[in-house]
Amino acid sequence: MDFTVPGELLDLKERTERFVREAITPLEGDIRLTPHGPTEEFRLELVALARRAGLVSPHVGREWGGLGLDHRGKAVVFEAAGYSPLATIAMNIFAPDEGNMHLLEQVGSEEQKERYLRPLASGDVRSCFMMTEPAPGAGADPSMLLTAARRAGNTPGADFEISGTKWLITGAIGAEFAIVMAKNEADDLGPAGATMFLAPMNAPGIHIERVLDTLDGYMSGGHAEIRLDGLRVPESAVLGKVGEGFRYAQARLAPARLTHCMRWLGAARRAHDIATDYARRRTAFGKPLGEHEGVGFMLADNEMDIHTSRLAMWHAAWVLDRGEHGRHESSMAKVICSEAIWRVVDRSMQILGGLGITDDTIVARLFREIRPFRIYDGPSEVHRWSIAQRVLRTGGLAEPHTRR
Repeated sequence: MDFTVPGELLDLKERTERFVREAITPLEGDIRLTPHGPTEEFRLELVALARRAGLVSPHVGREWGGLGLDHRGKAVVFEAAGYSPLATIAMNIFAPDEGNMHLLEQVGSEEQKERYLRPLASGDVRSCFMMTEPAPGAGADPSMLLTAARRAGNTPGADFEISGTKWLITGAIGAEFAIVMAKNEADDLGPAGATMFLAPMNAPGIHIERVLDTLDGYMSGGHAEIRLDGLRVPESAVLGKVGEGFRYAQARLAPARLTHCMRWLGAARRAHDIATDYARRRTAFGKPLGEHEGVGFMLADNEMDIHTSRLAMWHAAWVLDRGEHGRHESSMAKVICSEAIWRVVDRSMQILGGLGITDDTIVARLFREIRPFRIYDGPSEVHRWSIAQRVLRTGGLAEPHTRR
């Protein structure tokens, strides 16, 4: 593996860091950042700032308005943007839109890309991804999917009718469209299984039941419970192929887990930098805090956790860039990073003491944002179980240079 950052990418990283420092961090106290994410007015203002800086949707292909970064390029730029969670919103690289753009670019038809991907990549609209359901439906185990799609009639080309309940759907409030996962029976277009459908959020049959109060507050549109009651969509709304939904979900989630790691690693560095600065300046018992081993060791552990996270993230990105599926590598990176990043922010709060639990710094907010990362895109325990099953089957992961 070559860890050298090419000059052009290094310039983009520095440009991103300058954008975050000069344009975004002064806005972190804006009252339009609500408990359910930024208002749409505020989000559009942030996107406009990134557009002027030439930094909107750097992960999307150039033909759709992005910069066409590969996974290693995203690792560099997304970490730089993650130094302020508002910057990831401004640059249009936050969940679920970032993952939805990746999925549309990979499996959408040209018509679907023009209708949905282009405005999404420009930052003009938002989207949501409807897979998770309340118990006993799909959660960490997508095979428990209960939402069903059936033909609305027996005539060729009849619409699909979708019914079910979706829960913890990020970004639903204010979204322009949704990608809906539903189980399907065998059909002329494909086998029984699960299918993804594209649907405008204002379509009859989509009902937002409530907005959930959650620990985090940066996700645009918050998190909602959705009732799908006879939502009708045409055949042209099928994303990819009928019956291939579970495969597409994995194709979306493997890189999406990594981009979570990238963004939150930047946030962890922010917390660590704040704690380090405080440990230099604050004195207790006759010397700076950082010179006490109890604090100094926490700073050292932060450095090691950040370093380990970056290595795990880069390795998984390298595997994906080689054209391999990277499912197991992304699972390992997701666990390593989510657990390590959580420790970094927790230690940083401890170093800050009373200051750490206030909003006088951003650390308390990062603490609330990062704790759910150990659950989003699969709890750590589910990934550990999956990794263990592979170890039992094969004796471990293939060597990094071995193509499966």
